[in-house]
Amino acid sequence: MADDTRPEDEPFEQGVPAESAPGAGDTAETGAPADGIDEDELTVQDILDAADREAAEPSDEHLADLKRVTAEYANYRKRTEANREVERERVTVDVVKGLIPVLDDLDRAEKHGDLVADTAFSTIAAKLRASVERLGVKPFGAVGETFDPNVHEAIFQMPTAGIEVDTVGDVVETGYFLGSTLLRVAKVVVQVPSDG
Repeated sequence: MADDTRPEDEPFEQGVPAESAPGAGDTAETGAPADGIDEDELTVQDILDAADREAAEPSDEHLADLKRVTAEYANYRKRTEANREVERERVTVDVVKGLIPVLDDLDRAEKHGDLVADTAFSTIAAKLRASVERLGVKPFGAVGETFDPNVHEAIFQMPTAGIEVDTVGDVVETGYFLGSTLLRVAKVVVQVPSDG
């Protein structure tokens, strides 16, 4: 039979040294826990009091955590607002691109004299154009504008006397901006200076 000689005040678990036994490192020389309160005696009120003391005098670590969380939240709000604006503009672009062929048909009807004033068709055309403008769409491309290859597509060059710079002579398809976004270039006939 094995000799089980150990002091009675020393904790004993089979296979676990006395130094690593549960509760062995919690007591100081006096036998009390390190923070002065035995875990069995810790009450809800003790926890609440400790939380109140921390709230009254927050530690530097908690203040740093609070600043970090506040900065993360501010960045999150900025990203969310930016994403919301980008998504709004994307949806508006999709809607307007679907309406551009209708606007082209209205322009062609107007050129052919089909949009006579005070008719139902002209009233509908005016309402549609006003609605598109409220979305932020700006048409461009008018006869007499200086030709700009960034926003105009020349489909034909027409040598013209008395012209010093390339100028829009006729608009085949109106161009459109949505804010600063170019939705479509204007297709134009360009009057260019003639050599003779």
